Amino acid sequence: MASLSQLMENEVFMAFASYTTIVLSKMMFMSTATAFYRLTRKVFANPEDCAGFGKGENAKKYLRTDDRVERVRRAHLNDLENIVPFLGIGLLYSLSGPDLYTAILHFRLFVGARIYHTIAYLTPLPQPNRALAFFIGYGVTLSMAYRLLKSKLYL
Repeated sequence: MASLSQLMENEVFMAFASYTTIVLSKMMFMSTATAFYRLTRKVFANPEDCAGFGKGENAKKYLRTDDRVERVRRAHLNDLENIVPFLGIGLLYSLSGPDLYTAILHFRLFVGARIYHTIAYLTPLPQPNRALAFFIGYGVTLSMAYRLLKSKLYL
């Protein structure tokens, strides 16, 4: 079993840790962006959230949906659906001893695709921008899974 100091010397693992920090920070930003749009547009999903804007019937007008809030929220959900598999598969992949250049290419493509996906979703850019970004990120995760299964796991 590898010790922590051995992991810190593993260049692929450290690259994975760096790119994971970037993509997780981006995902955390999406939570903040959702809250920002909810507050600035006074759009809330729960009655207790709009209590500061009035009581009774006056507060109910803030319980609604807004296209902009929903767009940010959907982008955040898409991050959750794609970043979580990347974290698990990427961790196993980074510990399987892949070539450093190939691993960094995987990590950079994924992070770049997720950042571009967010820009395409929030701007919004016309399709196929968002779809291409999604499929690039998804393809990277599948590529790491395939390489991991092909080279290191016993099936």
